[in-house]
Amino acid sequence: MSTLFVAGTGGHLEELWLLRPRLVEDSEAVAWVVVDTPQSRSLLAGEDQVFIPRSRPRDPRMTLAILARALGILRRRRPNQVVTAGSLPAVPFIVTARAMGIPCHFIESAARVHAPSLSARIVQAVPGVHRYCQYDWGRHNWSYRGSVFDGFAPSMLPGGEVRRIVVTVGLNGYGFGRLLDAVKRVAPEGAEIVWQTGSTDVSHHDIAAVSTMPTEDLFQAMKRADVVVAHAGAGSAIMAMQAGKCPILVPRERAHHEHIDDHQHEIAATLARAGLALTCDPPGLDGDLLAEAARRRVVKNEHATPFELSTN
Repeated sequence: MSTLFVAGTGGHLEELWLLRPRLVEDSEAVAWVVVDTPQSRSLLAGEDQVFIPRSRPRDPRMTLAILARALGILRRRRPNQVVTAGSLPAVPFIVTARAMGIPCHFIESAARVHAPSLSARIVQAVPGVHRYCQYDWGRHNWSYRGSVFDGFAPSMLPGGEVRRIVVTVGLNGYGFGRLLDAVKRVAPEGAEIVWQTGSTDVSHHDIAAVSTMPTEDLFQAMKRADVVVAHAGAGSAIMAMQAGKCPILVPRERAHHEHIDDHQHEIAATLARAGLALTCDPPGLDGDLLAEAARRRVVKNEHATPFELSTN
């Protein structure tokens, strides 16, 4: 085989999947190291997949467990290169692959607008790893080759009627009840709402929610929707844009125990400036914003440049 792609859940996998045509040739033999989730099963149907255990961010015990798995997988597969878009599995696979002399490429998540994540900072200490950022940080030890968002452009539609809404909070292991409360407060009476609620406790919300759903089902629901309201995760934003929607991105906040930090504010603001999303905090969600999102669309940018991996 030629390339081993390694990705965590959510946006990390979604980004690497979208970047793949810009990274390797269609004829190149690849395999994927991923967590066994409805997302990976649906997105990578027909692909060569190797499953690893699911883990929460910054879990030392699981990092060691994946390190042992990485050694076995890399010995059996012997790829020509390892390419990862981050999250917890990236570090053990890169450390092991570099110890075996395998070339490695680390692409920082598009969710990290101004500075590297913890995984990226750890990877910086591993000799010989090619590192790429999706924004031009101007750091000498990081290469800029473009972004996964280069594949999208803003557009507009007449109208603005809000009859169908998709709400998704992702699968990062943290609850986001504030977003559910906000949508319930402002949704038009009689609106049809699809709720994908992840780890959020919905026992007191009186909604017909699902914690997870296959990627294709969620994608089709977004295509049918007038508005997508999502946490400001890269994966949720990308899926909404692929479905042609300009999502309303509501950032999770560390102060409310909704994430490990506040980086979702950065990606939401960046996409809003590009016209690819709208953003607000939960109290700021209102009917006018829903109507504005229903008038906007996101289309495919056919002129995205290749994401060239270093060869030296």
